Amino acid sequence: MINDKRADPDELLASIEKEGQGKLTVFLGAAAGVGKTYAMLEAARERLAEGVDVVVGLVETHGRAETEAVLKGIPVIPIRMQEYKDKSFKEMDLEALLEHHPQLALVDELAHTNIPGSRHTKRYQDVEELLAAGINVYTTLNIQHLESLNDVVAQITGVTVRETVPDRVLEIASQIQMVDITPDELIQRLKEGKVYVPGQAAEAMKKFFRPGNINALREMSLRYTAKRVDSQMESYMRMHGIAGPWPSGEKVMVCVSSSRFSARLIRTAKRMATRQNAEWLAVHVTPPGRLPKSEAEKDTMAKNLRVAEKLGAEIISLHGDDIVEELLTVARKRNVSQIIIGKPERTRFQELLHGSIVDNVIRNSHGISIHVISGQMEAASQKFGKKANDSRTPIGHPNLPPRKKYSYTPYIMSVLMMTAMTLVVSPIQSFLGPINISMLYLLPVLLSAARWGKLPAIVTAGMGVVIFDFFFVPPFHTFTVDDFRYVISFVILMIVGFVTGTLSARLKNQIKYSRHREQQVSALYSLSRDLTAVDKLERVLDSIARKIADTLDGQVVLLLPDERDKLVLSQSSSSDHFMTESELAVATWVYVRGLKAGQGTETLGSAKALYLPLTTEQGTQGVLGICFNNQEESVNPEQIRFLDAFAGLAALAINRIKLADEARQAHTLAESERLRTALFNSLSHDLRTPLASIIGAATGLLEDHDAVYSREARHDLLQTILQGAERMNRFVNNLLDMARLESGMLKLNKDWCDIQDIIGVAINRLDIVLAKRLLDINIPAGVPLVYADYVLIEQVLVNLLDNAVKYSEPDSKIMISVRQVEMKLEIAVANRGTRIPETDLSKVFDKFYRLSSPLQVSGTGLGLSICKGIIETHDGDIWAENNELGGVTIIFNLPIDYEFSGKVPGEGGD
Repeated sequence: MINDKRADPDELLASIEKEGQGKLTVFLGAAAGVGKTYAMLEAARERLAEGVDVVVGLVETHGRAETEAVLKGIPVIPIRMQEYKDKSFKEMDLEALLEHHPQLALVDELAHTNIPGSRHTKRYQDVEELLAAGINVYTTLNIQHLESLNDVVAQITGVTVRETVPDRVLEIASQIQMVDITPDELIQRLKEGKVYVPGQAAEAMKKFFRPGNINALREMSLRYTAKRVDSQMESYMRMHGIAGPWPSGEKVMVCVSSSRFSARLIRTAKRMATRQNAEWLAVHVTPPGRLPKSEAEKDTMAKNLRVAEKLGAEIISLHGDDIVEELLTVARKRNVSQIIIGKPERTRFQELLHGSIVDNVIRNSHGISIHVISGQMEAASQKFGKKANDSRTPIGHPNLPPRKKYSYTPYIMSVLMMTAMTLVVSPIQSFLGPINISMLYLLPVLLSAARWGKLPAIVTAGMGVVIFDFFFVPPFHTFTVDDFRYVISFVILMIVGFVTGTLSARLKNQIKYSRHREQQVSALYSLSRDLTAVDKLERVLDSIARKIADTLDGQVVLLLPDERDKLVLSQSSSSDHFMTESELAVATWVYVRGLKAGQGTETLGSAKALYLPLTTEQGTQGVLGICFNNQEESVNPEQIRFLDAFAGLAALAINRIKLADEARQAHTLAESERLRTALFNSLSHDLRTPLASIIGAATGLLEDHDAVYSREARHDLLQTILQGAERMNRFVNNLLDMARLESGMLKLNKDWCDIQDIIGVAINRLDIVLAKRLLDINIPAGVPLVYADYVLIEQVLVNLLDNAVKYSEPDSKIMISVRQVEMKLEIAVANRGTRIPETDLSKVFDKFYRLSSPLQVSGTGLGLSICKGIIETHDGDIWAENNELGGVTIIFNLPIDYEFSGKVPGEGGD
């Protein structure tokens, strides 16, 4: 309905969501010194006088006496001192402010960057947290700190502002209050030292605070504030279901079609908008399934929209059955005050059949001014009525069936149906009667309409009238009609043919259009699903190139920057790609500027392909290029919008992969740094302790010139030296073994081994360490041989025994057991020492893992990690279990092959 005055549900939902949040008021100024803080404090004093709980979170007075005077009397939350690089800085105490939870908080300088170590990086993030907590906030901001205007400000003033605030923060503001003074007043305040200290003020007036700069910044502030107010008004109208327009300001809308005359309408709209200093829109409505009748019409439509875009219009393309309703709906939602539309080129007869768009717009405009612009009719040779006899698929409508060549088949089939109906009806005409016969002749009309459309249905209806009159209406076999009632039947038959044919044609177009839209959405969904499922850049690029090439019938290339930020061809949908030096130059221009160029655009239009930047919030990720297989067809706006959607998905996917790679690299670097630190700490401890023992014992022996030490004492000193050397040897061997395992250079020298022999050798290697321990060894008879590397399995047992000793009391028992479990030989080493937390049982085999223990434990934390690597190389498993009576059991298994082991269960052993 055109006059639908219901409230917009989206706006109502948005307003409900905002109810639980605090309200943000921004005091916006063109530059520092215009009085934003002063205006904020005055407004806060008014709220305080009204009984509102107002507190100051942080206000910068900059030593101005008038600001300090107006600040007096307003409660202040004490500031927080933040240490950074041996200096103290003042920061807002966000935690205290949230705990106090006032009704209104004053937070100066929204664009401020917090000192490292604060909860948030930026002050606007502090404000967002206050708003989320339901606290209203007053804050200040200069226009040059707005993110979207950052480059414009730099271009005007020559100064790049580093501290910026995202536009979304101001978009959630309930109010924006403009604080403005003239350039002369601001410069005078600078001279009086009310903005900066005298030395800084003089320098600022030479660079940033020049009259021209100040005026430009004032204009930007005023425009932004006006645009924000206009946006709030439109939102209010939508939320309350107000149809509009409200005459609060001028906004021009021009209706664009595929007529050559539309270019004149667009230029007229531009001139009108410029004279009235108004925003303007260019709106194009396409009925469902309405395809261009010719290539010339399609080209003209694309050119018209490009002209509007080049002249600065906001382009809106819509699809709908009722063109008038769509146009007026947009006009009311956007608060348009004036519509420019072209004088109709239809004849009176066509308007009687189809209606007049201009008349309907005027009748239903209700308060919107309508400007009807006339133009000269194009010559007949320039009209768009030429038939397109090609069978090419329209580029703007991917995957739609090609237009069929003109065919006489529908008319031949209509004649055959009518002939067949006549042959069937003639023998029984006396039984049926004229009324039933006329109804039967409606069947071919309906079938023709459903199958072939409007014109064949009308022709079939005409044939039915002629045949019915000639064969079944008295006087027979003449075209004379005696009874006037039959004329009414003839007219009804023709009307049925026309109406059913029209409805059928419209339904087929809608089906075709719906299928086309479904294919577009399906292609986008398919690409999105494919991109989500892969995590490799090469696969992402391949999926993008193939999907776009298949959908739009062209060759696709993807170019990404290398380490030197130079574009290189990263993926192509075909081996025979179209990239040349000139095409690469176009792609580079697109990458640098972030704008589309190439075929179908006004920039570098002679290029073979169309190039689009792959842009995200992090910048341009690369360039997408597509060269259509049919170069004779031009690129239309719908196709470009479709490609923009593809490019957006592609850019996000590429950026996601890059961020994931960066995260992995950062994790790897952090892990490497952690391991390096752990290794250095271990080296400093585990080498220093045995070295100190060796040096101490050796020094004692060297200084024993008078043979003071007894033979036993000298033996103890030498044993200390040996123990320290063996400890260092195990430490170095562990490092070497881990290096070989990680590099894949560890080669197994397998042979048939008796596990009992390996255990004995391992115990002998640790005879000094195990000297004061009670060993409980349980090896059943008949244990089969294992095919393994004798030396490496010995090293595993040495590491496990050494670990068991370290994490148990000096006089406690060490248990070694062997058993066969199915086709595995299971060896366990247990102690009665420190238990491992259940959550850490799987971590004990990580490199440099050290269990917290009341005992003084030395070592690198590599022993169990080496055991895990050796056992897994033997196709075995290793794990840790806590003992019920205390301590830990480390268990590993090795595969058994009875066919070659030499022993089977029950044979008996040594």
